[in-house]
Amino acid sequence: MEKELKEADFYKQKRSKMVECLLCSHRCLINEGGVGICRARKNINGKLFSLVYGQAVAMNLDPIEKKPLYHFLPGSDTLSFGTLGCNFHCQNCHNYQISQAEVDTDNSFTSPAEIIEMAVNTKASSISYTYNEPTIFFEYALETMKLAQAKGLKNVWVSNGYISKKALKELLPYLDAINIDLKSMDKDFYQKVCGAKPGPIIDNIKYLSKSKVHLEITTLIIPTLTDSLPNLKKIAKFIAGLNRDIPWHISRFSPEISWKLKELPPTNEWKMEKAHKAGRDVGLKYVYSSFGEENTRCPKCGQVNIKRFYYDVERSDDQGKCRRCGQDLKMIL
Repeated sequence: MEKELKEADFYKQKRSKMVECLLCSHRCLINEGGVGICRARKNINGKLFSLVYGQAVAMNLDPIEKKPLYHFLPGSDTLSFGTLGCNFHCQNCHNYQISQAEVDTDNSFTSPAEIIEMAVNTKASSISYTYNEPTIFFEYALETMKLAQAKGLKNVWVSNGYISKKALKELLPYLDAINIDLKSMDKDFYQKVCGAKPGPIIDNIKYLSKSKVHLEITTLIIPTLTDSLPNLKKIAKFIAGLNRDIPWHISRFSPEISWKLKELPPTNEWKMEKAHKAGRDVGLKYVYSSFGEENTRCPKCGQVNIKRFYYDVERSDDQGKCRRCGQDLKMIL
């Protein structure tokens, strides 16, 4: 609905009613009447407006482990929502029906206050900004996050990490946890498959690793594209160089639900095992794989403290510490 359009944050006006969007690292230059790469922000008469404010198109109560977050409120539920559009065009996308859909404003309006009410009514412990890239619905997300924090709810982002540093800094006071999808360390892969560059993502991961925000990282192993051992070792070494306590999730590629890579085979078990070994070889304490270790083991004594079967969670830890040796498992409870 046109009346619900909200003026966007993070842009500046240029000549001839052109604007430059400063929300993400694309820094789109948008002519009057045009939209950015994400298709969610439109230049109307020299001002930039969000087309997706209040336009939640997917909303579900999920286990927090589905984000995936294994060291943040384990066993809890999170109210997840997203909008149309994305600033990436990943050929492997599993949510392409909404992320790559044409953005319109004809969906029913859901206010930030209504989202908070749903979270409270469903007894969710957190709200997750997910399904598509939350950066593109920044104004909607931030207002919801402020209300959530006031109600004692935690805020979780599932992100590609391409947000601008200025926007990220504004987000941090309200952000409790984030899972960033680090797809590869290869520039050519990001440019060809996603339409982006890895540099800003790597920089943001470094920045977040030094913040108070709980950080976990996911890598999708795509056959022929991201499954080379040198690439996996490089990712593992990068994470370990920041903090060996950062959980690394190794995810399996499923061609049948991908956007444009349906001709590729699914990730085989051997590749997943190689990735898992690469993580452990560089000293990462928590490496999780859909074809291997899903349980949380004590990095000191090996005791299983959290068992997982799909999204069923059985905890036997001692308030975030190993029940056998007392080792801190780096949990946010």
